[in-house]
Amino acid sequence: MKKVLIISTSLRNNSNSEILAHQTEQGAKDAGHEVEFVSLKDKNIQFCKGCFACQKLGHCVINDDANEIVAKMKDADVIVWATPIYYYEMSGQMKTLIDRANSLYVGKNFSEVYVITTSEDSSHGVVQTVINGVNGWIACFSGVELKGYVEAGGVNEPKEVTKHQDLLEKAYNMGKNI
Repeated sequence: MKKVLIISTSLRNNSNSEILAHQTEQGAKDAGHEVEFVSLKDKNIQFCKGCFACQKLGHCVINDDANEIVAKMKDADVIVWATPIYYYEMSGQMKTLIDRANSLYVGKNFSEVYVITTSEDSSHGVVQTVINGVNGWIACFSGVELKGYVEAGGVNEPKEVTKHQDLLEKAYNMGKNI
């Protein structure tokens, strides 16, 4: 059994990326994993100040919601990021949380990372810029690997992804195979 942390970074209600994240959550639960789902909606997460105090303290000096989420990241075996793609990149709130996770350099458990993306653009490969950003983050850790992703293009309106059974199944199966 693995500890799986799913981080939904969309701030929109009924977002397509969050729907797919819940599908992955169900798949991971059905596989017998311990799963926690965190949404960044209504979270106060400030920008990293670059002071690197977290390297000494093991947590950030900024007292906001990021510290609790990063502590969950530290204890997880698997991290799943779910993000809408804005201007061909991960959401700003996802990038801000990644920046705030500097304290993980002094100790972390996770070795597997997965990504879920949604975008209005249906061109195959739109996900690549997000994958590049996530790979840049995980390259800073030894023994961490991007294990898979779900790319859902051509979905923009709230809940639109629910009309795409293939994407729902792909997200569920990714969770089931963690």
